[in-house]
Amino acid sequence: MSQLSTVPKPRRNVELLLLILALAVGIGANMMVGVDQQKAFDSDFWFQSSLLAVAALVFHMVLRIRAKYADPVILPLVVALNGLGLAMIHRLDAPGDDTGNNQLRWTLIAMAVAIAVIWFLKDHRVLRRFTYISLAVSALLLILPLVPGISAGEILGARVWIRVGPMTFQPGEIAKITLAIFFAGYLSSNRDLILLAGRKIGPLQFPRFKDMGPMITAWLVSIGVLVFQRDLGSSVLFFGLFIVMIYVATSRISWVVIGVALLLGGGFVASKVFSHVGLRIDGWLNAFTEEVYGRQFGGSFQIVEGLFGMASGGLVGTGLGQGRPNLVPFANSDMIIASLGEELGLIGLFAVVMMYLLLFTRGFRAALGTRDAFGKLLACGLSFAVALQCFVVIGGVTRLIPLTGLTTPFLAAGGSSLLANWIIVGLLLMISHTARGPVDTTPLPPANGAEPKAIDTPTEAVKTL
Repeated sequence: MSQLSTVPKPRRNVELLLLILALAVGIGANMMVGVDQQKAFDSDFWFQSSLLAVAALVFHMVLRIRAKYADPVILPLVVALNGLGLAMIHRLDAPGDDTGNNQLRWTLIAMAVAIAVIWFLKDHRVLRRFTYISLAVSALLLILPLVPGISAGEILGARVWIRVGPMTFQPGEIAKITLAIFFAGYLSSNRDLILLAGRKIGPLQFPRFKDMGPMITAWLVSIGVLVFQRDLGSSVLFFGLFIVMIYVATSRISWVVIGVALLLGGGFVASKVFSHVGLRIDGWLNAFTEEVYGRQFGGSFQIVEGLFGMASGGLVGTGLGQGRPNLVPFANSDMIIASLGEELGLIGLFAVVMMYLLLFTRGFRAALGTRDAFGKLLACGLSFAVALQCFVVIGGVTRLIPLTGLTTPFLAAGGSSLLANWIIVGLLLMISHTARGPVDTTPLPPANGAEPKAIDTPTEAVKTL
């Protein structure tokens, strides 16, 4: 009887119920937008709603077949966020604009790629074999926007896009996944080397200087992105990803202290050397100054108008379709949080933030439950990448930190971000399937032929995140 009680439960029926509620959120929001535009229940509404529902249910069926022990909450949360984003982008479309339909097409493509990840990646530990290949791919992806003939040039002050036929694509979004795979593989194989004793200053144990190579490399990569691609948000994201993963691997707060010092030092120097960084910080600190507000480049018009929009929404919002979020530049991408805050109010915005918090915690829960070092680090890294991206975006919109060019995961218009984040969802679902399912004792030999030592990651280290 005790053996039967320990058999894990798939909980796919729970996922199906939550998925129906998630579809009700997205489709219901789209319906409210249609009512306001006097296009409720037209052919476009039924076509778009049917496509989203079919894609979500197909994803659910694939999980029943390939990953029946996967976390039952992750998919419904992401579908709800994605559906809400589709409704808001469609609501912001000007006459003749096709951004909403384009976002729906990218949603279907991204979900199809995530399904392919789940279908063909039977064991996430296989990715450990591609540790250094992932590093090479990351370098290639970050260099592509600078290559003549492929680069889309400077768009809105940043050089982060490439041209793929008539479309543009941001390879840095995929680079955050390949970097997470590299960091997870490297740290799970070299933890003992990184933990070698160094100098102790007070309660902190600092690493030896020669063991800081990986952190210095990650710092230089982030500075390179800032200098050559002029992308402050991605620079912070890449370096923050490594800081968290090395902290989870070693449980040493000294790595965080060194990392934050390097981040602040690099940011200070960049603000003095590079004009675009200095203008961003000036626009943050002096947003309500008349000169800064009216400045053509690096001004605070976008931030201030977003704040005024959220203030007009109040507690319960103006209602979907009843506000004026289109007065804010890039209301459907960089500032979609401000658009939602205006029309859904503080309560609606809190609900969106709560969904993100639930998504992060389910990812960290998968990290706690999985039994291999590589999976723990990969799940932590991918979950934190989404969490940090949300913090940077929402913090910039609310003027907590300087505004950057990152997009809000699953909500904002942008095919590159949508594709990358759905791939992250697929990987997290596979890791959670391993974590919640029966114990798999099948050995998986790494590429170098020697099984790396398991990381004894303290529960407290992951919970600190």
